[in-house]
Amino acid sequence: MAIDPGRICINRKIAPALNMEAFFQLVQKLGLNKVELRNDMNDGSVTDDLSHQQVNVLAKKYGMEIITINAIYPFNVISGDLLARVGGLLKDAKGTGAKALVMCPLNDGTPVSADDTVSALRMLAPLFDHYGIKGLVEPLGFPTSSLRSAGQALRLIDKAEVPFTLVLDTFHHYLYEGAEQDFAAGLDVSRIGLVHLSGVEDDRETHTLTDEQRIMLSEGDRLKSLSQVQRLEQLGYTGIYAFEPFASCMNSWTAADIEREIRHSIAVLQG
Repeated sequence: MAIDPGRICINRKIAPALNMEAFFQLVQKLGLNKVELRNDMNDGSVTDDLSHQQVNVLAKKYGMEIITINAIYPFNVISGDLLARVGGLLKDAKGTGAKALVMCPLNDGTPVSADDTVSALRMLAPLFDHYGIKGLVEPLGFPTSSLRSAGQALRLIDKAEVPFTLVLDTFHHYLYEGAEQDFAAGLDVSRIGLVHLSGVEDDRETHTLTDEQRIMLSEGDRLKSLSQVQRLEQLGYTGIYAFEPFASCMNSWTAADIEREIRHSIAVLQG
């Protein structure tokens, strides 16, 4: 299996110690041109407090395409400031040239009904349309998540009659015990807008895994991310794969460490 490098994206979560320019420079050095920005970096800013124009200049200088901004959380709880928070991130997406905004469900053990999730999707869709930004719904497989299933997410999107698509995450697929049933029921890969990749080698029980155990791909990956990718390819997925590790050890990684880990993960991905 060979994944074209043009389909590989680097999520900024892998480089918490690098500023925006250093991150773009590193991705360019790897021969890649797609990135995901985030609103949960150390300074709390999507843009490192750069202006949208400054980000655009850097993206052009290094040939970067900004695929998404991660993420609205929680998208499925209608609170007084939800529209304002989503609007702010959509402005960042529009201003920086990002194509999409990721939407994550509530993940604190509080249930959110299907009807409330549908209402939130319907409320947010016109705002996404206004800014011309795509919405990507990412089910979270944690036992505490209010939306764990890719299949259910697509059913709720259909019920809401909104044009959002899905983020499929290999970590969250592994955590959700019903994930294989989604595929057995005929999950339509044409409705997957992005796939997030990470790896886990920690041997603790599955239901106790957290983002802290998420590293890059390796030969000992419990998630079997490579097998998940192979199946997606066989089913006809032609979209983007984004590396999205989370472990805090990356706070101390140098640019050389990050480059080494990404190159190794790409080698694993290419089989």
